[in-house]
Amino acid sequence: MNADRVDDGAALADLSAGAVALYTLPSGERPLSAIPRAGFENLLVLSTSADLERLERAVAARGGDPAHVGVVPITGTTVDYDGPLWTTERANPSDLTGISIRFSEAFAHVRPGVGWVVVDNLGVLSMYVSEERLVRFVESITSATRERNAHCVLAATEGVLGERTLARLEGLTDRTVSAR
Repeated sequence: MNADRVDDGAALADLSAGAVALYTLPSGERPLSAIPRAGFENLLVLSTSADLERLERAVAARGGDPAHVGVVPITGTTVDYDGPLWTTERANPSDLTGISIRFSEAFAHVRPGVGWVVVDNLGVLSMYVSEERLVRFVESITSATRERNAHCVLAATEGVLGERTLARLEGLTDRTVSAR
C-alpha cells in the first residue's frame, strides 16, 4: 500500500478521549490514514521522519489544516522545513530524554478531550534504545495522554518489534488495531 494513502479514518474513529491504541501497520505506511478527520484539529505527531513536507501533504490530503498539527521530529539528520506545521527542535532517536522534553513542551498545546498524540514509528526507536527504556518512554507518553484526556496512537510496523516487546506495549494500551 502507498504510505500516503487516504482513507476515512475509520480504523480509529471510535477511539475515545483518554484511550490509547497500538496501531500495527505494514512497512512504509504511516498511521495518519487511521486518524479521524476531527483528530487533525489538534494533533501532535512524534515523527521519526525528517520529511516534514510529506507529513504536511498527508495532513492536507486528509482535509486537515497543517497549521493545527505539531511535530516533534525524531531523527539523526537535519530537518529543513519552513511550512505551516509547527515543530519543535529535532531530537535524536537515541535520546529519549530529549524526546521527552520536546514532547512535554509541545504537549502543552494538546487540548483535553479533543487532542490527539501519534507516535508514528516505535520500531525506529527500538533500534536505538533497549526494550526497557522504550517501554518506560511509552509509559510516560500514555500516562500523560490519559491524564490530559487526549487520544493516543502508538504505531508499530508489523514484524519489527519482537513478540515480547509488542506484548509489553499492548499491556499499556486499551486495544490493538491492525491496518490489515
